[in-house]
Amino acid sequence: MRSIVAALACLILAACATSGPAPVDPSSLLLDTAFQARAVPASPKLLDASDAMKRYLAEDIAGDLKAHGKLRGLVAALESKAKLKLEYSGAVTRTAAEAFDARAGNCLSLTVMTAALARELGLSVSFHRVVAEPLWTRSGDLLFASGHVNIALGTPLGTDRSTFGGVKGILVDFTPGADLKHQRSQQIAERTVTAMYMNNRAAETLRGGEVDEAYWWARGALMADPRFLEAINTLGVIYSQRGNLVQAERVFRHVLATEAENVSAMANLVRVLERTGKQAESVALAERLRRVEPHPPFHFFDLGVAALARGDFAGARDLFQQELRRNSYYHEAHFGLAMAYYGLGEVRATREHLAAAREASTNTEEQNRYAAKLAWLRSQRWQ
Repeated sequence: MRSIVAALACLILAACATSGPAPVDPSSLLLDTAFQARAVPASPKLLDASDAMKRYLAEDIAGDLKAHGKLRGLVAALESKAKLKLEYSGAVTRTAAEAFDARAGNCLSLTVMTAALARELGLSVSFHRVVAEPLWTRSGDLLFASGHVNIALGTPLGTDRSTFGGVKGILVDFTPGADLKHQRSQQIAERTVTAMYMNNRAAETLRGGEVDEAYWWARGALMADPRFLEAINTLGVIYSQRGNLVQAERVFRHVLATEAENVSAMANLVRVLERTGKQAESVALAERLRRVEPHPPFHFFDLGVAALARGDFAGARDLFQQELRRNSYYHEAHFGLAMAYYGLGEVRATREHLAAAREASTNTEEQNRYAAKLAWLRSQRWQ
């Protein structure tokens, strides 16, 4: 069983802003002596507007702000390719200033950049967690669950009458094709946004094998918001990766004491119990997990890969389609479906899903790989 890090990309899942039990004393879950010190900021300047951002507002779009008002003018600049020229990039979570300089970021990065610009203009800002199924990705034996966050902007006096899901103002969302009118969301505190950023950085550095640095980012996330269970789960994964299974077990049990059906913590604890020889307890918890989540992440994808390997293209097609019904933006599932259609001789569908894989991929290397395959396919003489 793989370790699950409920983190990455846009937002970390589950009880981000729920009012629940009193927050844990963070120091009781930490183990600083087990990790080498790393230069991780205790309080990252996540929402600080840089001088370049201030100049952009004062010079580059001053005319738009004057003509349309601060709120509408800023939103128009965010939407215009000719203005900010923003690109989605899921490779790393950035602060507001870093995202502005790069003109790129994942949805959390672009959201905090928007917040910093809006606050510089004196606009009101509120952060919202979108209630939706997670997007799953994996790297080696780690699974990453990504959720989504967006932002509502309003005028200081509340004069804008637009309303989205009960939020007065304008809702800004960086996910293409997002259905804003039918979204369910929950407002979250700024401290939670900071914890999400630091937990994302923990997940990203853990993905890169930097366990010591990942610890300090996860520690910072826990200190920023002790109620943010995803940071505690990440901490447990880090302890497990370092081989400190006693502390990992204690951390996962803490999450489950707070949220009894947290599938990430349950799956992680199953593996820890198995590794520590507590087989009966591990089996019992695994059975409970199967009742809560009958089909774990990548269940249908892995079956689809196996079907491809044995040449069952119709079966693979059906399995990859089933995976995409619950993980619609997973680029490898689109690629697998493209290969299944290729095996079935359906060239148009192959092209469509290669293009979808390229669109859903979150880094340049993957995008280039899919683009090359798509270009090769288009070069063929098939109709």
